Amino acid sequence: MGGRPSSPLDKRQQQHLRGQVDTLLRNFLPCYRGQLGASVLRQISPELEPREPAGCQLMRSKKLPRVREHRGPLTQFAGHPPRWQPIFCVLRGDGRLEWFSHREEYENGGHPLGSMALTGYTVLTSQREYLRLLDTLCPVSSGEHTQEESDPLLEMPVNFPLFLQHPFRRHLCFSAATGEAQRAWRLALQGGIRLRGTVLQRSQAPAARAFLDAVRLYRRHQGHFGDDDVTLGSDAEVLTGVLMRELLPALRAQTLSGLRGPGRNRAWVWTELLDAVHAAVLARASAGLRAFQPEKDELLAVLEKTLRPDVDQILRQQERLAGRLRVEVQRPLESCLRGKVDTQLSLVTQKLLSTMEAVLSAVQTLLAQGMDRLSRHLRGNSSGTQLRKEVYSFGEMPWDPELMQTCYHEAERSQGHLGQLVVPFGFFGTQSLVFGAQDLAQQLMADAVTTFLQLADQGLTTALDCTQAAQQLEKVRGRVLKKFQSDSSSAQSKFIRGWLLCIFLPFVLHELEGSCKVELLEFEGDVLAVGSPALTIEGISKDIVQGVLLQRIDRELKKALGASDVSCTLDGCSEAPWDQTGVDEEAEAQRGTCPEQPGSGTEVQSLCPLPPPRTFRS
Repeated sequence: MGGRPSSPLDKRQQQHLRGQVDTLLRNFLPCYRGQLGASVLRQISPELEPREPAGCQLMRSKKLPRVREHRGPLTQFAGHPPRWQPIFCVLRGDGRLEWFSHREEYENGGHPLGSMALTGYTVLTSQREYLRLLDTLCPVSSGEHTQEESDPLLEMPVNFPLFLQHPFRRHLCFSAATGEAQRAWRLALQGGIRLRGTVLQRSQAPAARAFLDAVRLYRRHQGHFGDDDVTLGSDAEVLTGVLMRELLPALRAQTLSGLRGPGRNRAWVWTELLDAVHAAVLARASAGLRAFQPEKDELLAVLEKTLRPDVDQILRQQERLAGRLRVEVQRPLESCLRGKVDTQLSLVTQKLLSTMEAVLSAVQTLLAQGMDRLSRHLRGNSSGTQLRKEVYSFGEMPWDPELMQTCYHEAERSQGHLGQLVVPFGFFGTQSLVFGAQDLAQQLMADAVTTFLQLADQGLTTALDCTQAAQQLEKVRGRVLKKFQSDSSSAQSKFIRGWLLCIFLPFVLHELEGSCKVELLEFEGDVLAVGSPALTIEGISKDIVQGVLLQRIDRELKKALGASDVSCTLDGCSEAPWDQTGVDEEAEAQRGTCPEQPGSGTEVQSLCPLPPPRTFRS
């Protein structure tokens, strides 16, 4: 399952795929252009009515999302014919996996034997489970005889496997030497997969939001009304996933029946073919988006320049149009919500709420334990070296996959049950939802750690003895926990509101399009007559449905939380989870490697007997 000597695609097939990508771009880019105007309008419209800044209590972490670089020896199932062979693997800070022939090759700066961006992969640690998956890819017909005993994967049972599976890319098969190494690699790889997958979701740039909205709109035109995990990855990876889903039925029909050999051998050949198709589509999509980049940049600049002076007038026109359309769709909209949404909304809200409460409780417990550990070391008059080590470890908590796994696991526990609740509404994006909850847990932990270190550094002076310093840290601990509880409460409501919209809004819009097709078509002419690039019939109808749906969501949240008010809004304090100033949504996915101890900004000096100023500076 390693590298292959040549592409299984001939020139005619490659040319056909390029044509498929070009057709996709011709149909998609008009949607993208249209959404850019709406996205820029959403960005600048709040400036008309300045509001008090949202009450975030914690200081913002300035460190960008990343994974801690992980490296070590593994065994890989690779080659032609494939066999198990030792390698040296490195997971880079940007979520790219590389493997070398041996450690010295890596340390001397040699080229890797292979590399793979982890977007869209799933980690399996059961050999039996992976073999069952291979069997489902190319099922054996009833009259076919196979010789599975010759399968090299069965000749050598693997004690600590790591199988990386992707729906459209070649599989990667590794084995660790011990259970501890397997667990460490599994957690590191899962972190890399999440980092690569949520690059667009984390960005608040108008272009990123417009791109995701355009993908949803394009897929609605193709008959896919619900959200799913296709939007995980960079822009080129997302478009590649969209096209691969369209191509897959034809590829299966044309290819699977012609594959020969034992079932699992055919499955490997099938994954290699898919990988070649995926690589060709990704290369063409990347080139097409790069070619569109100058036009996009110019369009964004023009939209900013033209919309800002007239934003007040545009918003009045938008509200006037929305008011007229609201009258037309109010009755079928209410009927849809009462008949198909209200009963399930309460159940889904409760499930999301219980999940997020468990996630954030785990974060708070982990944070408190870390602060307590620092206080104990200070009260125990630990050596300067030991205290510096503890401060560094505390600062790295958000990026430690082993520590954070408790929090991340809480987000994963309800994935299956939640998926069953939301399938009737066409929502298949539970993996994206879990990733979002895990990103939020990491963000809040990073903010809390930053806040504690800065407040501790401000409050400790050389005039304090160890006991007094520990008491000062206790006060800081209390302040940070209060700030954390405030921010996590707001972030929880914001998160639940946002995902309830993702689950139910596409469904309601689809239902409305079916029952109000004539009214929407007639109204589209009125919208076009306004002549604003920021106003579309899709955007106005979406805003109407979203407003009504949010009223119901807030009512359910108030009941579930037992509160009189849900103050968090969609543009609240957790809207931009990370400080990404100057970070482009496409460039972030290609970010280079991190240093051996990434993000360590803690400045420490010798303690005699107390930590001097800046010891706790992060």
